[in-house]
Amino acid sequence: MTHHRSRRRVLKALGTVGGASALAGCSALTQDGNGGGPGSGNGNGNGGGNGGDDEEGEPAKETTVDTIAADPTDVPDPVDWDEPRYHELEIQTEEHVAEIEDGVTYDFMTFEGQVPGPFIRARVGDTIHLTFDVPEDLNDMVHNMDFHAVYGPGGAAADTTIAPGEGPVEIEFTLEYPGAFYYHCAPGEHDLHISSGMFGTILVEPEDGLPEVDRELHLGQHELYTDRPKGEEGHHGYDYDALENEEPTYVLFNGEQGRFAEGGEVGRIPIEQGSTVRIYWCNGGPNFVSGPHPIGNVWTNWYDYGDLDSEPVSHVEGAALPPGTAAVGELETPVPQPIHLVDHALSRVVRKGLMAELEVNGEENPDVYNPDPTSSQPDNGTQTGTQNETEIVD
Repeated sequence: MTHHRSRRRVLKALGTVGGASALAGCSALTQDGNGGGPGSGNGNGNGGGNGGDDEEGEPAKETTVDTIAADPTDVPDPVDWDEPRYHELEIQTEEHVAEIEDGVTYDFMTFEGQVPGPFIRARVGDTIHLTFDVPEDLNDMVHNMDFHAVYGPGGAAADTTIAPGEGPVEIEFTLEYPGAFYYHCAPGEHDLHISSGMFGTILVEPEDGLPEVDRELHLGQHELYTDRPKGEEGHHGYDYDALENEEPTYVLFNGEQGRFAEGGEVGRIPIEQGSTVRIYWCNGGPNFVSGPHPIGNVWTNWYDYGDLDSEPVSHVEGAALPPGTAAVGELETPVPQPIHLVDHALSRVVRKGLMAELEVNGEENPDVYNPDPTSSQPDNGTQTGTQNETEIVD
């Protein structure tokens, strides 16, 4: 039976929406690490494709969705209310077959048919009435929801754990503290469910809200541990030995290799020059600490661990984001350029598939960055560049 992505249920005032590239100009470095395009080889140091000598694996399955990847731009509008509100939210789980890259399929587990799950946005003091379901026609496994933003048994997991067809179940919780928080599935074998796509971000804005920005994006980093080498065409199952040894086949944004990078199905995310961009970076894990870094830029403001009570740190090149946490970073975009969003554990970029990119469009700004200074030498006799350097002596 072929399932199609269900309509995302957005109720009342709560925003809950779904929501192989060169590295830093080195065109030989692609995401599979061997100079080829996605799927052209293994590139992960674990051996190549079957090459005709190995036992042939399971062929790729028919996909049940066009893509598993949530749209990073699909973020709900900022909170515009100044008193606590009551919201109704419906979330269901969906297990789908989707492509990791061309010709490579995997059995994903999801909230609402996407990775990461829907971005949930509310205000501190708001109350959420959650209706949670595990439809029998879309699931084979037990699922639940554990919210790091919730005081309660297992972050609500204890009261939302149901088998397919047993639901729906309903609970209510009040958001008592602000921040950007992680949610995930935690029914036992948490790592399998999270790795396979069951995680997301819930943003609880402070009473005074967040500073205004021009654009907001949501990305979910996670690892996949499969039983075949990276790029080998066919259907990939889950490899528990690789999981135990923390040796992933893929490290991905939103479940799909390179979708939001040059050459991907969507390509670079366009940004207008001069815009301020806020990125919600959720590290699903289940195991790796991430090092979020924007190549060609810095985090103008970085809200470590999703902390919205404290002042952000400023102009930092990168950070440490543990698995199971969400953080918030803001960028300025004064010059036209591609901005590569990477985990600076760069083997995950070069050899495991992790990459998303922004494309800042606009006019050259030589006061900030001049790619051709020889064509813009002043003609009034003023010395520039090394001619005007001060000698440094001991």
